[in-house]
Amino acid sequence: MAAPGLHARRNDGTLEARMAGPLTGLRMVEMAGLGPGPFCAMLFADLGADVIAIDRPGVEGDHSGVTGRGKRRLSLDLRQSGPRAAALALIAQADWLVEGFRPGVMERLGLGPAECQALNPRLVYGRITGWGQSGPLSSAAGHDINYIALSGALHAIGRPGAAPPPPLNYIGDYGGGAMLLAVGLLAALHEARQSGQGQVIDAAMTDGAALLSSLFYGLHAADSWSGGRGGNLLDGGAHFYDSYICADGKFVAIGAIEPKFFRRLCALCGLDESFAAQQMERAQWPSMKLRLADVFRTRTRDEWCALLEGSDACFAPVLDWDEAPAHPHNRARGSFVTLGAVVQPAPAPRFSRTPAAQPRAGSSIDLAAALDGWGATLPAQKMS
Repeated sequence: MAAPGLHARRNDGTLEARMAGPLTGLRMVEMAGLGPGPFCAMLFADLGADVIAIDRPGVEGDHSGVTGRGKRRLSLDLRQSGPRAAALALIAQADWLVEGFRPGVMERLGLGPAECQALNPRLVYGRITGWGQSGPLSSAAGHDINYIALSGALHAIGRPGAAPPPPLNYIGDYGGGAMLLAVGLLAALHEARQSGQGQVIDAAMTDGAALLSSLFYGLHAADSWSGGRGGNLLDGGAHFYDSYICADGKFVAIGAIEPKFFRRLCALCGLDESFAAQQMERAQWPSMKLRLADVFRTRTRDEWCALLEGSDACFAPVLDWDEAPAHPHNRARGSFVTLGAVVQPAPAPRFSRTPAAQPRAGSSIDLAAALDGWGATLPAQKMS
């Protein structure tokens, strides 16, 4: 439902976009929750979509937090008929709805796909859960670590002989969850513009985490990836793809997979050609890792940056949350912005013709303003 006035004529007669982000003019209703749903909705708000997040009364909306940026928030008790009618009036004007409740919750509220798409046949209805809308675990509680465990991804992470560490919630919540939900929402909107019909997106983090593991399932099937942890090319088994501690207790990351890059690393580190020539001899990997560890302990992280950064050695310092925004490359790229007092990642990716605007803080909105802004109306009997 594109808003009017988004284009102007150039002097040559072609159309020029007038928007802050490529999704300007599109609308999303987010049923506020935790984790991947809010993050996905933040991505859409970053790219220009008008996102109204519906909060439960008594639950303070995420106005200042990073994933709340760019959204307008509305508090509605969806168990009551009047607020539920208001939500449906907004949904009738939306391009997308995103919810992250357990299966059946939205249906019990009278806000399931059938009710919403009866009012808005073109609506794309996004559902994000850990286990999915079907299957024997679909109604069970869980969190990111459980979902990536079931997919096989967690088993592959960590050092030999140690328990797999929780990789924050990048893989399940955000990679396999929010990102794939975003792909589904955009793909379904594209299709709806051709068919006139929306559809339901069932984004399960177990499915998504498994999909993110596609390369490794393929390598495993080809006997090129062992079932153990820390013995393979990209999991810390290889000496040329790992992190190392420096003289000052800080770390550097090395990713010199290709032989020419590894030779460059060795040359800059003072290691001879005979060492570099053994790169792919797996039997030598443990001893070569010990040798590299000894080398990196001889200098501080900053000293290694002065020697290796910007070279073809495939090198980077391991930066913390305070250091990363201050790094010269990130500063030059504008990879981080400050909103209020919070330093946070900038919108991504970059668009050449319709760049995203500077993020703005989330804000509250009253029901009348929300309805009026979207041209939505309540049935007269529901206004009381």
